[in-house]
Amino acid sequence: QVQLVESGGGLVQAGGSLRLSCAASGRTFSSYAMGWFRQAPGKEREFVSGIRWSGGRTYYANSVKGRFTISRDNAKNTVYLQMNSLKPEDTAVYYCAADFAPLSGKIPTAPNEYDYWGQGTQVTVSS
Repeated sequence: QVQLVESGGGLVQAGGSLRLSCAASGRTFSSYAMGWFRQAPGKEREFVSGIRWSGGRTYYANSVKGRFTISRDNAKNTVYLQMNSLKPEDTAVYYCAADFAPLSGKIPTAPNEYDYWGQGTQVTVSS
């Protein structure tokens, strides 16, 4: 049983930083792609960033490029999302997701390409 548990959300002022964590368990994740998505009220879930567990290749949405950094700790089976220079429009519930059979070299960006999801963590950025 794969489990993804997010943590690290909270309330922060614009310009501040937060680091989200996603602790993964239940399988060997070496072939997985991991993604962070977010969903604001009334909006569709959108891709934020992704990483290939093996090799560490990363990909970012244009809206967060240069401000957010995704990384992973193989020993801890944990993926992180460092979020800097936060803006009010970054306010959303952030979800961690895992794709256990990604296409070679690809980082999936569509929610339906992912197989497992965490419960989400709220990020609120005040102006």
